[in-house]
Amino acid sequence: MSKRFSNRIQAGKMLAQHLQAYTNVKDVLVLALPRGGVPVAFEVAKLLNVAMDVCIVRKLGVPGHKELAMGAIASENTIVFNQNIINSLGIDEEKITQVINQELRELKRRNQVYRDNKPAINVKNKIVILIDDGIATGATMRAALTILQQQQPAKIVVAVPVAPLAACQELRLEVDDIICLQCPEIMSAIGLWYEDFSQTTDNEVRALLGS
Repeated sequence: MSKRFSNRIQAGKMLAQHLQAYTNVKDVLVLALPRGGVPVAFEVAKLLNVAMDVCIVRKLGVPGHKELAMGAIASENTIVFNQNIINSLGIDEEKITQVINQELRELKRRNQVYRDNKPAINVKNKIVILIDDGIATGATMRAALTILQQQQPAKIVVAVPVAPLAACQELRLEVDDIICLQCPEIMSAIGLWYEDFSQTTDNEVRALLGS
């Protein structure tokens, strides 16, 4: 394993060094995937002096194995499935629907808690830098990309501290640019790449968003 990040703050500062071309550009919007992506994105937005918001998406975890993603959801109309996982584990439609309804409730809760139910920022013609604290399966990131691409931004840049090499190569085909500081061929949990990977709380997210 290559060198680990101290914490999300350090990872954000390191990412910002690779995004300096966007400093003070008024059409740039940094979007964080909550919760873990928010402290990373906050450092990037602060150092680049650009606007920041959250892109609220939820992973659809396999029942009994929540860390394993069978897809992700960004709204009632934007759901991405990992059909290979669903087929190989034989997950039936009833269970999938239960997970979708559960995550929809959490999506709505987060939009209320983090953003006071404000409508999402319109990203049309903006340069979007989409940030998380790492990518495991890529399901959550793909759900976010699906919703953003529908709004026709001028450019989408994915920026993450760590992601598996295969995921980086796949995402590179879907976005204008990808910045990834560590791209291991084999990767287990994202948390193993951080010395401190303590959970980001709702209160921390609200504080960083200035709610």
